[in-house]
Amino acid sequence: MDALNQIDQQQLQVLMARQPIFTRSKDVVGFELLFRGETGYFVADLKDDEVTLNVLLNTYSSVPDKQSVRQAPLFLKVNDTFLLEHEIPELPKDNFVLEIMGDSVISAKLLERVDGLVGEGYKIALADYDPLDPRFEALLNLVHIVKLDMRKFSLEDLPRVMRSLRRYGVELLADKVETLDEFQACQKLGFDLFMGYFLSKPQLVKGRRVKGTKLVLMQILTELNNPEATAQSVEELTLRDPELTYKILRVINSAAFSLRREVTSLAHAISLLGMDQIRRWVMLFLSVAEEGKPQELTRAMLQRARMCEVTAEMLQRDEPMNHFFVGLLSQLDVMLEIPMSELLDQIPLDHHLKTALAEHASSEGEILQNVELYERGDFNHITLPIDRPYLEVAYRHSISWALQVLTTLQEE
Repeated sequence: MDALNQIDQQQLQVLMARQPIFTRSKDVVGFELLFRGETGYFVADLKDDEVTLNVLLNTYSSVPDKQSVRQAPLFLKVNDTFLLEHEIPELPKDNFVLEIMGDSVISAKLLERVDGLVGEGYKIALADYDPLDPRFEALLNLVHIVKLDMRKFSLEDLPRVMRSLRRYGVELLADKVETLDEFQACQKLGFDLFMGYFLSKPQLVKGRRVKGTKLVLMQILTELNNPEATAQSVEELTLRDPELTYKILRVINSAAFSLRREVTSLAHAISLLGMDQIRRWVMLFLSVAEEGKPQELTRAMLQRARMCEVTAEMLQRDEPMNHFFVGLLSQLDVMLEIPMSELLDQIPLDHHLKTALAEHASSEGEILQNVELYERGDFNHITLPIDRPYLEVAYRHSISWALQVLTTLQEE
């Protein structure tokens, strides 16, 4: 567990992940918390737990905003039993949305309770709305957001359902949007907000090839992995893209490295920092989104890569940097819109790492698969031999690390 000695953060007794909520332009405006705790009533645990509340506000709600970080509201799932048997803790009302689950018993007492919460200034969302279930009708005059599960509606039925809901002045959130085609269809229908994994599965263009700066970066990485590589041979490749060279040097000279003197060439940087540090920053530049791509994709790539690396360190696996690389590359197909099978044919990558990506083989593939499960909140299927609180700390650290790196990259 030596890796976590450098992460000065409080362990929580609940596993948490977050799922972004997007606008029509794919900007992140909130996060739904996915969690598994001892009691099943996570919100109740916040009442006397200032540490957990600070973690949520300072880490889980953080989202990059140009060269800074802003806070986005967190959606907290609650049901009728919780609302009627527990007091809502004093939460900053601008930072949280209470999400009423669709399996709640909608009684007169519950309606009175929700009405009181709205009066106190809480924002309320309703999940799992079913237009054929009359019990939801009374809640529609109280809630602010209604979630529609895209797996339960046909595109033909949605316009009628949405017209009916618009009469209540609510925002409409399309949930479980799994592909770019579905996202675009929901855009055309007029949804306000979107959740799902569509960002990790956009349309892939067969026959497209890696080109431009990304190709130069892959060539540099190949050379960095060459046992006979020298600082000069790496620099020669980098100079094929002068703008890239300038950006790399700007980052290396930033406060992140606290160097005593300015680095004037990549060969100079390698002599000071070593091949591994340069390799890491080349990989980070590889994750930077192309123009027109949502920033969230870069952030997600960085976060997954770092969590793979930290988890490998905690488990004392060999080559933690390779785990970082596999985590980063696991979403490069999405970034470049090239199917993974074709991308692996195009990039000069060790066979061991290719099988980790394609088949979840070896330590790199095992950790990648478990990190993906954690990201989706599928905690029951995680098989890594590690105490769960450490995984939450690793996930939380990865969020903060990705934000810091992304801010540094954006400054360039």
